[in-house]
Amino acid sequence: MTDILDSYPEYGMTTKLDELRAVEYSYLDEQCHVYMDYTGSGLAARAQYRAHAARLECTTFGNPHSINPTSQSATDLVEQTRKRVLAHFNASPEEYSVIFTANATGAARLVGEAYPFRRRSRLVLTSDNHNSVNGLREFARRANCRTHYVPIRAPDMRIDTATIAKALPVSKCSLFVRASGSRAGLFAYPAQSNFSGVQHPLGWVSLAQKRGYDVLLDAAAYLPTGTLDLSALKPEFVTVSWYKLFGFPTGVGCLIARRDALARLVRPWFSGGTIVAATVGIPWHMMVPDEGAFEDGTVNFLSIPDVHFGLDWLTGVGMELVRTRVRSLTGWFIDRLAMLRHSDDTPMAAIYGPTSLKSRGGTVSFNLLDAAGKVVDERIVAMESAAARISLRTGCFCNPGAGEVAFGIDTDALPPLGHPSFDEFLRIMNLPSAGAVRVSFGVASTAADVDYFFAFVENTYRDRVTTSDGLALRTGC
Repeated sequence: MTDILDSYPEYGMTTKLDELRAVEYSYLDEQCHVYMDYTGSGLAARAQYRAHAARLECTTFGNPHSINPTSQSATDLVEQTRKRVLAHFNASPEEYSVIFTANATGAARLVGEAYPFRRRSRLVLTSDNHNSVNGLREFARRANCRTHYVPIRAPDMRIDTATIAKALPVSKCSLFVRASGSRAGLFAYPAQSNFSGVQHPLGWVSLAQKRGYDVLLDAAAYLPTGTLDLSALKPEFVTVSWYKLFGFPTGVGCLIARRDALARLVRPWFSGGTIVAATVGIPWHMMVPDEGAFEDGTVNFLSIPDVHFGLDWLTGVGMELVRTRVRSLTGWFIDRLAMLRHSDDTPMAAIYGPTSLKSRGGTVSFNLLDAAGKVVDERIVAMESAAARISLRTGCFCNPGAGEVAFGIDTDALPPLGHPSFDEFLRIMNLPSAGAVRVSFGVASTAADVDYFFAFVENTYRDRVTTSDGLALRTGC
């Protein structure tokens, strides 16, 4: 497995990305970084920073909540970006709205706090969900709405469509719901797992809708190498963090919402920018009739235009080109990880999730195993990989459901937890570590990065027995 082209000859078709790495992402090599955390954040091209600086140097921008010249300059660019986002998703502006938020978490919160949960409705979540989506259950709980989790299947970390269908039953009640125009509840799941890289079927959107459910599709981990056509796939809500796609700007995400679904949401408060008018003498206010009703205060008008440039940049690079490279590197990485052996031929790694490339993205979670067969504490890997100038991720990645399945936790057998420290929690769970190691690939990744990583792992952990003695206590996952 010394040459990626032996197993993945299509990698040779992506040499344009090596040229971009040498020019637009040259800071990686200049700073001796091996970046392997694209699920955490994409990387920005130098061209993105140049475009941002040039825009600020040539125009003066002001708060868009006005009609003065500087305000109009900001408003125009924000609205142009709104249209560019819809174009990227092939979404009609008559059918979909773009609501700018701070991130995908903020987008999910907008739905959760305003969704009309009620006693007879249901919130259905896959166990494979980021905590930003898991948190929706607190809004449901306050409305006395039941939350149901759909389990993940070990060891491939997938969920059967039949299991999804069972969690979304067709009943006389749901038929009445559909006939009356109200909804049975909300179904939320990720298009791609941020833990295992599993790509869950997009067909679940229409399945849930036919059974009377609105759908929130978390696209944050999926979109860096995937595309969504909202003229064909029509989820009610899609959550996005733009820095996941192209690194810059941070602090800008969006909720892409169907206008008919948006009209069913009831905001629990109002703020500056969300209303036409309000009075103090009597408790009255009138909400803005469009997406502005959900954009609290002043949007990030100096950074939102960078989303437009970022989408143009990614389109110019070629999504299919990026997808081919990420797919090749992911397959090569998994193959080599599975082949890692100590001198006595015992494995050096345990992989969580699928080991084939079918319906999976460029995220791989695993743990290293020492010469005694014990999991290498993720804190050791974090410290030693950082010392080697490798940026990867360790922990549970804000996805507890996937972690519980990966590590074989029987939640039905758990005792009352009370308020233990995190390390006490690990002892109660009889867990060998607090999480996993996650590597992920993106636009500037190269085969040389993978070679460097495996040289580091083999030199550092082969035939070594590790100990957690002397490590600081954990404060969280």
